[in-house]
Amino acid sequence: MDRIDLIKSNQNKINKRYKELVEQAYNFRQTDSALSDISEYRAIKLLNKLNRLKYLSRDLTLNSI
Repeated sequence: MDRIDLIKSNQNKINKRYKELVEQAYNFRQTDSALSDISEYRAIKLLNKLNRLKYLSRDLTLNSI
């Protein structure tokens, strides 16, 4: 179960950073569109990483059953 806990904590950190970047992109939308696009791109990359971790944790929980 150590590995699953490690994945879950990593998911929480990435999810928090993802939300910060989405909010930052939204806030920059009116003032600086370039910064908004950069923040949105970084958020999309983190979302992709989150989806991979979700798949990995799902796979680990299925194997432990």
